Amino acid sequence: MKLTTILIAASCLTAQAFGFSTHQSVTKKVATNDVVSNSLRKQAPSSVSPLFRDPALTRGGAVPGWAAYNEALDKNPLTAKACTSLVGWFLGDLLAQIFIVKSGVIDVKRLITLAAFGFLYHGPSGHYFYNWLDSKIEGTGAKAVFTKVGIDQIIWCPLFMIVFFTYLGLVAGDSFSVIGNKIKSDLFTAVQGSWKVWPIVHAVNFKFISTKHRLVFINGVQIAFNMFLSLIGSK
Repeated sequence: MKLTTILIAASCLTAQAFGFSTHQSVTKKVATNDVVSNSLRKQAPSSVSPLFRDPALTRGGAVPGWAAYNEALDKNPLTAKACTSLVGWFLGDLLAQIFIVKSGVIDVKRLITLAAFGFLYHGPSGHYFYNWLDSKIEGTGAKAVFTKVGIDQIIWCPLFMIVFFTYLGLVAGDSFSVIGNKIKSDLFTAVQGSWKVWPIVHAVNFKFISTKHRLVFINGVQIAFNMFLSLIGSK
């Protein structure tokens, strides 16, 4: 019951943040609030206050740093996406250590290792891969989306996991034989975990998200998935 209440409240707050209005009320109090809100919007245009943006220009209300982030994506896309993945992998492993491992002590080396992987490989490789994929398969129709999801999960996902386990092994100083055994034992488990989550996520991604925003969307979802990867990679 509590979870349902939280979800409903969060949905309402999200709807308000993105500029969606609730159905009209007949009470004078709500009408008065609408008048005050409209007055404030006129007095504080988007050029003055980020809290009242022009809904015709930006759906999403006040998102601190969003304009600057988009500018960085346009000017330095590789760096911006690398930093996005750094944050995503950092948070994913941090949350895994706090809420799943629960050792009471943060493994800083592991945290830095996974955050570095996000910065050095996940962000840059994602930048080039999704740009290439979108250039080869254009459109957001069902066939294009299905094809992209298939390529991502059947080809890109196993390759990504192999790089992930190889990176962790090299950082740990493991021999190539040990790394090979790790890949043999855990690759299919990691790929299966991906297939349970990412086909649906990428269907939304390829259908509705622009190319330049793919990685920030992926990292938003991947914070949870990275918790799973960090646990597999560190065992």
